[in-house]
Amino acid sequence: MASATEDPVLERYFKGHKAAIASLDFSPNGKQLATASWDTFLMLWNFKPHARAYRYVGHKDVVTSVQFSPHGNLLASASRDRTVRLWIPDKRGKFSEFKAHTAPVRSVDFSADGQFLATASEDKSIKVWSMYRQRFLYSLYRHTHWVRCAKFSPDGRLIVSCSEDKTIKIWDTTNKQCVNNFSDSVGFANFVDFNPSGTCIASAGSDQTVKVWDVRVNKLLQHYQVHSGGVNCISFHPSGNYLITASSDGTLKILDLLEGRLIYTLQGHTGPVFTVSFSKGGELFASGGADTQVLLWRTNFDELPYKCLNKRNLKRLHFDSPPHLLDIYPRTPHPMRKKTSGRTLPDKGEEACGYFLNPSLSPECSPTTTKKKTEDISDLPCESQRSIPLAVTDALEHIMEQLNVLTQTVSILEQRLTLTEDKLKDCLENQQKLFSAVQQKS
Repeated sequence: MASATEDPVLERYFKGHKAAIASLDFSPNGKQLATASWDTFLMLWNFKPHARAYRYVGHKDVVTSVQFSPHGNLLASASRDRTVRLWIPDKRGKFSEFKAHTAPVRSVDFSADGQFLATASEDKSIKVWSMYRQRFLYSLYRHTHWVRCAKFSPDGRLIVSCSEDKTIKIWDTTNKQCVNNFSDSVGFANFVDFNPSGTCIASAGSDQTVKVWDVRVNKLLQHYQVHSGGVNCISFHPSGNYLITASSDGTLKILDLLEGRLIYTLQGHTGPVFTVSFSKGGELFASGGADTQVLLWRTNFDELPYKCLNKRNLKRLHFDSPPHLLDIYPRTPHPMRKKTSGRTLPDKGEEACGYFLNPSLSPECSPTTTKKKTEDISDLPCESQRSIPLAVTDALEHIMEQLNVLTQTVSILEQRLTLTEDKLKDCLENQQKLFSAVQQKS
């Protein structure tokens, strides 16, 4: 059996929030942790002994997402109060407020260079902001239901988003177009993110699954079903070799992506776990959930040579029983196709929990377990095999073209509105200067 120091260890916990933890993020230097809660507050925790935590007050409703800028000089937050705020992460906690979304905002994400911020909202849009000018730039419209999450690729050229319309979309930030689309017939993704190299995306599913796609060839690479509740959040280890997941079943699970299997199940929370994140160096990770606690864990296993870790994992006692082979499928890549059979339809309880409380605290709203057939998904009938009348297909294509035109028109109008606001502000400033000059002369 391997030494306990090679397994993840709960290092400490933080208590200060009065309601569930919705989101958390490590500072780039790994010395602080920011948390967002349903209690409407943000908190900034310092890892130094006896250091005080800062509470940031300003949002008027649940704070749904928080993230440090790449340089650590800003903290972005999203809320159900329909605003996005930028905070200076110090004792005073000054902030500026962005208002453009017309519904609750679900996520914030900085580009790797810190120049842009992407926000996702229940108004079905993703909006991109300039951090240099602190101005709205453009919107991305194609989702037909609430957008839960939007993330930049490491190089900033793409954005991945997931929505309750049961699709995951890839966007090109240069031409503002949707360039790829993954759909699911069962559940929707609660959270999605790129791996550190930007070649793959992983999704946390309301249907209890975790999926990994290769975005270069549009293939589903891995499909894990290791949780017994909806998966709320995921985080890639900086090496790209491991993925940690947080679920409404109350557990965290660590997946070995190279081996394609579950290696750890961590039980520290009481009730659903809503958020999890590795530190920028990967030596720590933190989790938060319905129990209002923030748990800080030391990774440990990532310090061992990979082959050595693999051998010792086979010898040591697992926290959890080893997963069945059917928990992880398919083992080989295959084209992603829309599934039309082999799964049950989502339970009505899944729809009833569509508010922010999904994944909910109540057992009635937990997603129903779906039975899966053991055959490869690629054997299931694909969309092209269905008999759809040609006239209907043509009509749908025409509608999609018209929607694209409308989307582009709205985006152009938004950009023009922003420019008009800038010009109006300049005019007002010039008028103020002229007025002051006239007053001084008189």
